[in-house]
Amino acid sequence: MTDGATLLRIAEALERLRPAPAEAPDWTAAEAFVWHADPDRLDPVAKVNRVDLSLLLGINRARDILMENTRQFAAGLPANNALLWGSRGMGKSSLVKAVHAAVQAENRDLKLVEVQREDLPSIGRLLGILRAAPVRTVLFCDDLSFSHDDQHYKSLKAVLDGGVEGRPDNVIFYATSNRRHLMPRDMIENERSSAINPSEAVEEKVSLSDRFGLWLGFHPCTQDDYLAMIRGYCDAYGVEIDDDTLRAEAIEWQATRGSRSGRVAWQYFTDLAGRRGVKVAT
Repeated sequence: MTDGATLLRIAEALERLRPAPAEAPDWTAAEAFVWHADPDRLDPVAKVNRVDLSLLLGINRARDILMENTRQFAAGLPANNALLWGSRGMGKSSLVKAVHAAVQAENRDLKLVEVQREDLPSIGRLLGILRAAPVRTVLFCDDLSFSHDDQHYKSLKAVLDGGVEGRPDNVIFYATSNRRHLMPRDMIENERSSAINPSEAVEEKVSLSDRFGLWLGFHPCTQDDYLAMIRGYCDAYGVEIDDDTLRAEAIEWQATRGSRSGRVAWQYFTDLAGRRGVKVAT
């Protein structure tokens, strides 16, 4: 039988092996941080990769709603977690970063913290740091989705529901995904068809998206919006090109890509700026 002294030595050894708690960063060092686990740390971002809010076209409704929600949060008023879902390349993550920049210009204590999907199991430790922070934080996860056997979604509930402690008042969660329910439709249907109780088979995973107070949908852009995006980039960065040439080249570019989106518009503009010898700071 193991005696008390042996158990004490084992406990002390395990305590020494446990990683030291992550230290809070210097919140004045940057306006955005990236969370890394193992070892836990918040690294400041010297320069956030983003575009100006005025250059995001064709998503006015989502822009206005997210802006108002973020302003409410920054002012200490009630605000909702937000899921931005829909078409690829339509500015979901760009909108989160641009809205943060716009509101942060009004309230310097609003920080952006990005967490990777793979690091969601460590989210509880991150929330412990943010809860004690003297700032308000938009916690951001880009391209969030889950596969059939993925258990990461359980960790996310700590952010959306908060468990016994509740979500910290100074933290809000924004996520982007191509899927409204955060998992593929065929997986939802497969689980329903093979389950003993179909109505409960995927409820836990599907209901995760219901925990977001805001659902902001992003849909494929029209050709007019696509061309307007490119014209906006040209005007903002000083790239001169006549409308007829821009239209012909941009439509050919989208045809070769087989899609039309804000991302494709930016890729064409990047090529155009390079050919015209114009440097573009990102």
